[in-house]
Amino acid sequence: MPKMVRKSDLPTKICAACGLPFTWRKKWARDWEAVKFCSDRCRGKGAGRE
Repeated sequence: MPKMVRKSDLPTKICAACGLPFTWRKKWARDWEAVKFCSDRCRGKGAGRE
């Protein structure tokens, strides 16, 4: 049986575009170190290009 992990126990980062915190997702498991943005919308804006 898989171990359940609470969302509050997952790692978080601050989005480079909007400045809001976001939580680890399974689809980012392989490249979590490279993830800088919380969404495609923020990635389109880029860092500090508001």
